[in-house]
Amino acid sequence: MKRKTRMRWEAKAKIIKAMAHPVRLFIVDQLFQKSRCVCELTEMIGADTSTVSKHLSVLKAAGIVSGRKQGLQVHYTLKVPCIIDFFGCVEKVQRRSVKEQMALIGRR
Repeated sequence: MKRKTRMRWEAKAKIIKAMAHPVRLFIVDQLFQKSRCVCELTEMIGADTSTVSKHLSVLKAAGIVSGRKQGLQVHYTLKVPCIIDFFGCVEKVQRRSVKEQMALIGRR
């Protein structure tokens, strides 16, 4: 594989890796609905602020979310809302996989 091609695929992998955690997937889903502050996400997730901030930092470094300071709080939004389309694709893979598993065990 050529260097330039490899770099393009590595950049894509960085984005996918950033989302490869259940909490980060949840955060992306919640930010698709509306922008949220760390305190809201912390309460929804049931984790401490530092943990949620670390997850947001990973998503921000990958270019998935952006944050803006409002007073003492930072509000986060999705930079590119179409990332949610990836969830639909994942769900199709899940449904297909279940269907194939059901065919293997033979539904009655």
